[in-house]
This record gives sequence, C-alpha cells and structure tokens, in this order.
Amino acid sequence: MMSMAIISSAFAAEGEQTTHETVGAGEAHHEGAFPPFQTENFAPQIFWLVVIFGVLYVLMSRIALPRVGGIIENRGAKIAADLGAAREMQSKAQAAAAANDENLRRRREEAQAIGREAQNKIAAETARQRARAESEAAEKIRAADERIASAKTKALANVEQIAVDAAAAIVEKLTGAKIDQSAIAENRAPSSTAKETLNAF
Repeated sequence: MMSMAIISSAFAAEGEQTTHETVGAGEAHHEGAFPPFQTENFAPQIFWLVVIFGVLYVLMSRIALPRVGGIIENRGAKIAADLGAAREMQSKAQAAAAANDENLRRRREEAQAIGREAQNKIAAETARQRARAESEAAEKIRAADERIASAKTKALANVEQIAVDAAAAIVEKLTGAKIDQSAIAENRAPSSTAKETLNAF
C-alpha cells in the first residue's frame, strides 16, 4: 500500500511539472513572433498551399474551364452561323437587286419598243391620211377644172349667140331688113376678143 502511495505521489509530481512546462511554453509562444511567420510553421503552410492550389486547379480544369470553353465555343458557333446567314441574305439581296435591274431594263426596252411602234403607226396613218387628202384634193381640183371648162364652153356659146343677136339687130335697124340669125351664126366665127376674154378665166 505504501508503495502505491509513493508511485501515486510521483505521478502527481510529474504531472504538475508537465503542466508547469506546458503553461510556460504557451506563455513563451505567446510572447514570440506572429505564427505564420514562424519558421516551424512554414512546412505545414506550404503543404496546405500546394493542396489548396491543387484542388483549385483540378476544379478549374475539370469543371470551370470546360464550361467556359463550351460557352466560348457555342458563342463562336452562333457568331459564325449569324455571319453565314448575313452573307447568305446579302447574296440574296444582291441577286434580287440584279434581277430587279434586269426587269427594269427589259421593261424600259419594251416601253421604248412600244413607243417606236406607236410612232411608226402614227407616221403611217398620217401618211395615209395625207395621201387620201391629196387624192381627194386632186379629184376636187379635176372636178373643178371640168366645171370651169364646161362653164367656159357655155359662156363661149352664149357670147356667140349674143354676138349673132346683136349683129342681126344692127343690120335690121340699119337696113330695115330682117336677117336670118342662123345664117349669120354659120358664116360668122366668134370674135377673138370674146375668146380671149373667156380664156382669161
């Protein structure tokens, strides 16, 4: 029993000494430099730094970077598709503009052809109307010439008859004898003055 008491008192004394050493070490530790800057803490800090950067690298390379790459790739594909659609629309617009220009050119040529055809028709119709008018005028002039010649012939006959009547009256008044007018008409030609007067018309 006594030996157990001695052992117990020995352990108690050793524990108290250990407690005093630990408290002293803590006080010395608090009285030293900032813990991250202490040389005995460099190795654990470097270890955890490597571990954290390794984890971050794995996360970035396996999760974040593929997602960012996929987003960039999708955006590039969308931009390329938009550019392709824009080029296609531009080519269609250029083709439509060329077709419109060609259509306008054909319509212009058709309008010019229609105008030339109308001018030709108008010129031909004008020529026909002028020829018809000239023909009608020539016919009227010919008819007028015929009427004038007939009137001249009738007037000449009337002048001759008047001359015969006047001659018979003069002879009858001078001689007192009645003269046959038919004999005077047969023997007497019309006067040149009367002919010249009628030809003047």
